[in-house]
Amino acid sequence: MKNSKPYKVLHVVGAMNQAGTETMLMNIYRNIDRKKFKFDFVSYSKDDAYYDNEIKELGGRVIKLTKTQSIKEIYTVIKDYGPYDAVHSHTLFHCGIANIAAKLADVKIRIAHAHTTFNKSDNYIRKGYYHFMRKAITVFSTHLLACSQEAGTYLYGEKGIKDSKYSYFPNLINYSKFFEAPKREILKFKSEVDIENNIVVGHVGRFIESKNHLFLLEILYHLVSRKENIQLLLVGDGKLRAQIERIAIEKGLIKNIRFVGVRDDIHTMFHSMDIFVFPSIYEGLGLVLLEAQASGLPCIVSEAIQPEANLGIDLFSTLSLKGNPSNWANKILELAGKREKDVSKIIKGFEKSGYSIDKGISKLTEIYSASR
Repeated sequence: MKNSKPYKVLHVVGAMNQAGTETMLMNIYRNIDRKKFKFDFVSYSKDDAYYDNEIKELGGRVIKLTKTQSIKEIYTVIKDYGPYDAVHSHTLFHCGIANIAAKLADVKIRIAHAHTTFNKSDNYIRKGYYHFMRKAITVFSTHLLACSQEAGTYLYGEKGIKDSKYSYFPNLINYSKFFEAPKREILKFKSEVDIENNIVVGHVGRFIESKNHLFLLEILYHLVSRKENIQLLLVGDGKLRAQIERIAIEKGLIKNIRFVGVRDDIHTMFHSMDIFVFPSIYEGLGLVLLEAQASGLPCIVSEAIQPEANLGIDLFSTLSLKGNPSNWANKILELAGKREKDVSKIIKGFEKSGYSIDKGISKLTEIYSASR
C-alpha cells in the first residue's frame, strides 16, 4: 500500500442491526487498520440500527436510503460521499443494483457477498427478477464472495461459483471472547430471569420466519411434558416476537420461556445455556453457531444449516425439520450440559475451519487495495 491516502469502502446493507452478516462486518471494522481503510454503510432503513452509533464512533458514516431498487440513488451516494475504492454489497440479489451503480460511477472493486441460501418470494415474477439480477451480479461484480458453497450457488448459480471471480470467504468471528464468561455475571443473569436449577435450552436470532420459532415451541411442548425444569431462553427481537409470545401463552408454555431481547452480553447468554438449538428453515451459515461452539455448547441444528458451520469438535448434531419434534426433544435431553471445556480443542476447530479474523481481514484488504 504505497499510497498513504486511506482506502474508502462503501458497504451496502439492509440495516446494521445485530444479525449475523452485520455482526461479522463489525468484527471486521473493529479489527481492520482504520488509518488505512475507511468504511461507510448504505442502509435501507430510516430507523436507527443497533450498530449505527458504534460505526460513527469508529469513524464511519451511515447513509440512509429508501429506494432499494434505485441505481440512481446508489450512484449519487458514491459520487457525493466518495470517491470509493470499493463497493461491497451484502443485500442478496440487490447486489446487482449496487454493483451496476458502482460500475457506472467508475468504482474499480465491486464485490457481491452471498450470506444466505433461500428467499421465500419465489413466484414467477420474482424468479425472473432473480435470473436477471444473477446475470447483472456476475457481469458487473469484480469479486463474488460467499460464506458457504450453497449460499454461493444460490446467489451466483452453478456457473457463477466456477467463475474465476468467485471465492469462499468464511464468516469472521472473534471467537476467543466466547471461551468464558465471569461466573458472577452468569449467576446474576440466571437469578434475574429465574432460570437457576433449570435445563436451559438456548436460541439466538431475530424473530423472523426463517428462524422457525414456531418449531421451537413444538419442541418445548415435548420437553416440558417430560421434565418440568426446562427453560427456553430466547435472545433477540423482531417482527414476530409478539406472535410467538401470544402462541406460547395459548399453548400454556409461557412460564417455560424467557424472552430477553437483544443483548450486549452475548457471551454471558451462551454460558447461561446448557444446549443451543437452531432449527432454521434456511440459513447462509449461522454466525451464532460459531459463537455457540466457541462457548463449548452442544448444538442441535436443522438440515438447512451449511456444513461449513460445523467446527468438527463433536458439538454439532443435525436433525430433520420433517421429523417429529419429540426427536429433537430426545436429543436435547441427551446432550444438554455436555459442554466442551477444552479450549485448545475449540481453537484447533476454528483454525482448521479457517474462521480467523486476521486471515479474513488480510484477504479483504488485499481485495480492497487492488483498486490502485
